Amino acid sequence: MTLKTIIGVTVFLTTLLSVSFGQKSVRDETREWRLAHEGEIKADNGWLTVSGLFWLKPGVNTLGSAPDQNIVLPASANAEKVGSLEMSQAGVILRVAEGVTVLVNDETVREYEMTFTSEKPPESFRVGALILSVIKRGDRVGLRVRDLNSRLRNEFKGLHWFPIRESYRVTADFLPDSEPKEITIMNVLGDELKMKSPGLLSFKLNGKSFQLRPVIEDDKLFILFRDRTAGKSTYGAGRFLYAEMPKDGKVVLDFNRAENPPCAFTPYATCPLPPRQNRLPIAIPAGELNTHLEAEPPQPK
Repeated sequence: MTLKTIIGVTVFLTTLLSVSFGQKSVRDETREWRLAHEGEIKADNGWLTVSGLFWLKPGVNTLGSAPDQNIVLPASANAEKVGSLEMSQAGVILRVAEGVTVLVNDETVREYEMTFTSEKPPESFRVGALILSVIKRGDRVGLRVRDLNSRLRNEFKGLHWFPIRESYRVTADFLPDSEPKEITIMNVLGDELKMKSPGLLSFKLNGKSFQLRPVIEDDKLFILFRDRTAGKSTYGAGRFLYAEMPKDGKVVLDFNRAENPPCAFTPYATCPLPPRQNRLPIAIPAGELNTHLEAEPPQPK
């Protein structure tokens, strides 16, 4: 039996055993992840439905689809005058106009108070085909509008990716700080965000050594990075990459799952930007391609 035949048989048996024991290849796992990620983008609460961002002024802010409202909503609101949002230092109170149905967690409300006393944002409320969320960014409080009938969602043709390459799935050494440090991340509005970073990720790619500094988000490592494909084949501001928390001092970084930030899909997102130490001096042709909206982000008023 020749060496080529032996290698071929070994590969076949390895594949057969993987299938028999329910193990999936990196390619299969990545394809499944990409399909699920696209489903999240297209979902009701995905970024393709985001159709407006309005910064609230202190006091009363009227809202509805009528042009004389302070916040002019899309026609999907099905109400010329929804009511008002009153902003104070204590938070925001929604007061609903007579004859209008507004739902919070599928329950009708006439008045709804929203505060920012916890890390969890206030629950969204719904009117017509709109999902409305009060958000806080820096010192500003805004109303994010999701339209389930948005043009971007209806015209979406799907995500586009670099080919899957196992060489862009690497294992990094986790170099912990003596204690998690608070670092400053800027967003597209110029706001400073304080986020916790547990340490550095040291890895090799194409024979060269690099480091990235992750932050912690929802019990995962969140890596904001920019490489030399940015503004060419990938989104100009950079991309996002999530990874599991360190295990035995190791972290798997799969750049095949590098994804575009929300700002690639809507001009009404407030995306964080990669810190200077995460701007890599190499091209990483893996992950999501820049085939979507290159929009100017909303400017503070």
